[in-house]
Amino acid sequence: METMGTILSAFGLAAAAGLNAYIPLLVVALLARLTTWIRLGPPYEALTHPAIIGLLLLLALVEFFADKIPAVDAINDGIQTFVRPAAGAILFGAQTGAIREIHPVLAMACGLLIAGGVHSLKATLRRAVQIGAPPFAPIATPLLSVLEDLASLGLSLIAVLAAWGILVLGVVFVIWVWRRARRARAGSA
Repeated sequence: METMGTILSAFGLAAAAGLNAYIPLLVVALLARLTTWIRLGPPYEALTHPAIIGLLLLLALVEFFADKIPAVDAINDGIQTFVRPAAGAILFGAQTGAIREIHPVLAMACGLLIAGGVHSLKATLRRAVQIGAPPFAPIATPLLSVLEDLASLGLSLIAVLAAWGILVLGVVFVIWVWRRARRARAGSA
């Protein structure tokens, strides 16, 4: 069960990196540094160093503002074509590092392909909206960017906390079944 949760988490984090490279890296780095929910093995534990966390925060802020301006956004997407797949590879590798059955090259290739695919889809959609609705492009670009950032953050948190969520849902389901069975027995008595 833990292996499946780790793999699903790796897929979710890589997909989130396709939307914004720095948000899922920052989420993983902070949670690994501040909690016991994530444990990063070598060489990924370097993400928890305060200087790396500071750099990720700075890069996230730069991308946040650069991504809201249509002309700058196009240049940023060009640069991020290389950064986002690399971030996806790092995140996939970091999540699956504890799993011995998955070769590290395969794990990083999966992360690269997932993040690269999501990034390509996102960039294509963004250009289509900008071209298809020129009068709305100044509004559409920042709006889409904010939605992408929120989706990246949400997906990152879901990917990391999914195991806890599944556990909570399982407990709630068991309690619900138990109460329902108890009521059925009380009704038939």
